[in-house]
Amino acid sequence: MINIQENVLLAPLTSFRLGGQARYFVDARTVEELKEALEFAKEKGIEFYVMAGGTNLLISDTGFDGLIIRIKISEIAVSGQLVQVSAGTPLIKVVNFSAENGFSGIESLAGVPGTFGGAVRGNAGAYGTEIGSHVDEVTAIDGKTLEIVKFKNEQCDFSYRSSFFKKNKDLIVLSATLKLKPADATECKAKVMETVMGRTKKGLQGAKSAGSYFMNPKINGEQLLKEFEQEKGVAARGGVVPAGWIIEKAGLRGKKIGGAQVSEEHTNYIVNTGDGTAENVIMLVSYVKQQVRDQFGVQLVEEVNYLGF
Repeated sequence: MINIQENVLLAPLTSFRLGGQARYFVDARTVEELKEALEFAKEKGIEFYVMAGGTNLLISDTGFDGLIIRIKISEIAVSGQLVQVSAGTPLIKVVNFSAENGFSGIESLAGVPGTFGGAVRGNAGAYGTEIGSHVDEVTAIDGKTLEIVKFKNEQCDFSYRSSFFKKNKDLIVLSATLKLKPADATECKAKVMETVMGRTKKGLQGAKSAGSYFMNPKINGEQLLKEFEQEKGVAARGGVVPAGWIIEKAGLRGKKIGGAQVSEEHTNYIVNTGDGTAENVIMLVSYVKQQVRDQFGVQLVEEVNYLGF
């Protein structure tokens, strides 16, 4: 029997530490509990939202007038040449487990916050690696029919920070198998450590933020691309430049509205300085998008998900 809670404050459950109350909230620790939760929402005639690690999410100050389902199904195992992972497993645990068992391919994702299910849904990536390129098969549940369905990689429609599951909100990722390359475990673990140390040097650990806020934009202007390449000494692959670079170029490093600020350390991070509100973040994000659009003709698109707005 699931334990449905009422009027649960969501802010402590997100990396932003922002957001109001959920009308209903439940932790689903098994597939059967998840089905029970979905049936509860259907019976009540309310919306449901599946929350992963709360790391890529901004929740309204007024909260969510529906059911929040937090998936806590966490299992990981090796099956032949595949690594099988449940959706609620922390992504860092998946990275470490794979390295320790001599599987290479996702070491660059070390330090990316959140759960495995959220990473698959959003095709999480870092340093040129995207998790979607290593997924063999995804098992999901249809939130309306409760049907369990499987998707091979080519059916998942993985693209930059997106997937078929992100575009279809009723599909909930339950688990997935990763097809990784056999490698020396010691070397894999060293790569993981190197990645973690690199992230630590950026000084963003503990920041109240949702991570990278905007997707890296594709630039059409030759002059702007030339400036980036000259300044950074690297080619803009496919005309794409880091969102943080163009935000900084717009003179927005450290820009504040209320308790929300463009990070001094990484300009694609919006941080809650401690007394921020979701409304502060929305206002700051709108201002950043407007300034970048007016100055460079570039339309930034959010990577972060919104709830309750």
